[in-house]
Amino acid sequence: MLEAMFFIAITAEAMTAALAAGRRKMDWFGVCLLACVTALGGGTARDILLGHYPLYWVHNPYVLLLVCGAALLTIAMARVVDRLRWPFLLLDALGLVVFTIVGCNVAIEMGQHPLIVIVAGMVTGIVGGILRDVLCNDVPLVFSSELYATVSIVTGVIYYFGLQANLQQDLVMLVAIAVGFALRVVALIWKWEMPKFVYDKDLR
Repeated sequence: MLEAMFFIAITAEAMTAALAAGRRKMDWFGVCLLACVTALGGGTARDILLGHYPLYWVHNPYVLLLVCGAALLTIAMARVVDRLRWPFLLLDALGLVVFTIVGCNVAIEMGQHPLIVIVAGMVTGIVGGILRDVLCNDVPLVFSSELYATVSIVTGVIYYFGLQANLQQDLVMLVAIAVGFALRVVALIWKWEMPKFVYDKDLR
């Protein structure tokens, strides 16, 4: 089930990245590259930081075809896809928590410290979006006060410590996904935000 949700999530991330590329008038190569960076960047960053090789998309190269195919399909269906804002927000929320759990699993299998497990999950969940926004010359969403990284951290904490409590893995996974997904959706609806640091005093 987690694997199926993972593929749905990377497909959705690739399609939203393709729309972002289209708004900036990128060529088809740029669309596919931005889709790959967004959908696979978090897992790539995690694997590099943890020394976990081969990288996921190197070990499973067909995932590149899935991501690029989703991006090119978005070009053909851009007018329809662009209207589906809420479905893609929901899929993005699902992707965030699923990527987080996948990242936690990789770190757990490597025997990493609990703090590193949580960080690995967060990196997997948020770095792809950060890279997309940087390449599009935008302030990354995760830095603009929205509850995004926080959702990933909460999901990772629930998942890791649920496993440490010797609860059944599928149950822990479902609870972590449900809580993380619900928190992200509620944050979107109610516009919950992290406190901002504003300092505009001229130092000269």
